[in-house]
Amino acid sequence: MTPEFDDLRFVVVDVEGNGQPTPEVVEIALVHLDGLTIVGEPHTWLIKPSQPITQLVTKKVHGITNADVAQAPSIEELADELLDSLGDRIPIAHNASVERKVLGVQLPEWQPPMILDTMRLAKKVWPGLGGYGLDPLLAHAQIVLADERGKRHRAGFDAYATARLFAVLAEATDARDTLFDWASLPGSTLPSRPLISQEGTLW
Repeated sequence: MTPEFDDLRFVVVDVEGNGQPTPEVVEIALVHLDGLTIVGEPHTWLIKPSQPITQLVTKKVHGITNADVAQAPSIEELADELLDSLGDRIPIAHNASVERKVLGVQLPEWQPPMILDTMRLAKKVWPGLGGYGLDPLLAHAQIVLADERGKRHRAGFDAYATARLFAVLAEATDARDTLFDWASLPGSTLPSRPLISQEGTLW
């Protein structure tokens, strides 16, 4: 582990959607990192959207059906639990503008001052790659996940894969200021040196 990041606490966020013009979350997964070390297993929730999951996104993307979420809670019912798990950790996602946009609508109480994007970070760490989707980046980083991690395009798998990728990319920057500069989404507030107190409060 790089000591530069030891005091930071992160949470990787991945969402899968219903494929509607106004997207809603049908699955969300969170992975906690203390420094660059993954802590525990992904926390994953199925969520029942107000509009049905389209057949196209079920078939072509995540495989989640309307039957799968028929008895799942709504995101409003899960809000407190999700907010508690997100906490004050620094959020990370791959192509993070998606998570920021969707959760900004569906979980408006969550307003993190900074969000890190592994896609943006990878473009700085590994310029000139043919593509910056999650699959080519995992291949470039030589990250191979076991079958028990599930399958690609399910939130738990993608969040865990993104956490592994983030650790590799962060190690390559070796400096938190560089990490924040390269990975932060536009509009993020960049603290000079964020710390995690004993009470778990960021800033």
